[in-house]
Amino acid sequence: MGIKVLIISSDHTGHGHKSITESLCEKVGIDHDINIHVVDGFSLGGQTLLTIGKLYGPITRKAENLWKMVYNISADNPTLINRFIEGLIENNFLKLLDEVKPDLILSVHPNFNGSILNILEKRYIKIPFITLIADLVNISPLWADKRADYIISPTVEAGDKCIEYGIPEENIKILGFPVRARFFRNNTNKKTSYQKGAPLKCLIMSGGEGVGNMKKIAETLLDHFDCTVKIVAGRNAKLKAKLEQSLRSRYEEKVEVYGFTKNIHELMFVSDIVFTRGSPNVMFEAIASNTPMIITGALPGQEEDNPSFAEKSNLGVVCKNSNEIVQTITELLENDGEKLNHIINCQRKFINPHAAEDILQFISDVLNHHMEAAASLSYH
Repeated sequence: MGIKVLIISSDHTGHGHKSITESLCEKVGIDHDINIHVVDGFSLGGQTLLTIGKLYGPITRKAENLWKMVYNISADNPTLINRFIEGLIENNFLKLLDEVKPDLILSVHPNFNGSILNILEKRYIKIPFITLIADLVNISPLWADKRADYIISPTVEAGDKCIEYGIPEENIKILGFPVRARFFRNNTNKKTSYQKGAPLKCLIMSGGEGVGNMKKIAETLLDHFDCTVKIVAGRNAKLKAKLEQSLRSRYEEKVEVYGFTKNIHELMFVSDIVFTRGSPNVMFEAIASNTPMIITGALPGQEEDNPSFAEKSNLGVVCKNSNEIVQTITELLENDGEKLNHIINCQRKFINPHAAEDILQFISDVLNHHMEAAASLSYH
């Protein structure tokens, strides 16, 4: 029969929450007798909450300062946010519980931790609740609810922040960031050290929403280096059309522009360097694929310290100013690509390729312990 896990995720606030969920789902049935039911938490709140979720893309693309204000307001008022969402999702969430009858709830989005725990507490419903943090360093207080049975953290830094918020250390489990299996190379496409002489293969992307000054980065690379450039504009169709129009006429076959694609791993595998925003999901996919990163910026709020996190662990370099790209690339390539090859080696040592399996095993262990405790109580 297996144990039932209800995952509260999100389909519209970037692609990271969905990717984490997929990485867990693809491991089910291999070593774990777990049945997973996934729901978009925003869909539980009807059209009102769904509309709020869908605003993430336009706001992060076009109004970073507005996003910073929204993030700060929610971080400063977690109780208010939890109550607001609780009111919107309560009826549909209770119906969902009745339909799915989960043995455990796993939340991978901050908006549904305190709100769901409020409902469970108010209704005296006892179901183990685990939070899986999807950010790396700057985590909102919405991630850190003391009532959760456990909080799974991808990094020591996020775990330390939980402790600052008052979470007992024994309730925090640092298990790495789960990445979908297709991003890990196999023996046939294993990464080799950078070899001087061949054209540099560059990939430019900026998360699922397609933000950032991609045109300027591409022009700088193509004007100063022997290279080819692939650009992923994400869901931003206008940006894709604009880039194709402005770059293809000048650089022809040296440039390829993609929209939203599910084959990002293949593009990473054939690239020497990836230019990306400091999105946790994209960063860890680059690390898994063993592709050195040049991080060009980060969303204010939850991504703010991600670039320095990557640089501190030698997983990539930070280049927030497009005027510094030439110097940055030159430094990476000098001495036969010494610095670039050092990043490749550090990425290999850093990544936990079994994070998804470790998380599922932990969930299984928690549930087994919970069931044993319940059986012991009923016996006595």
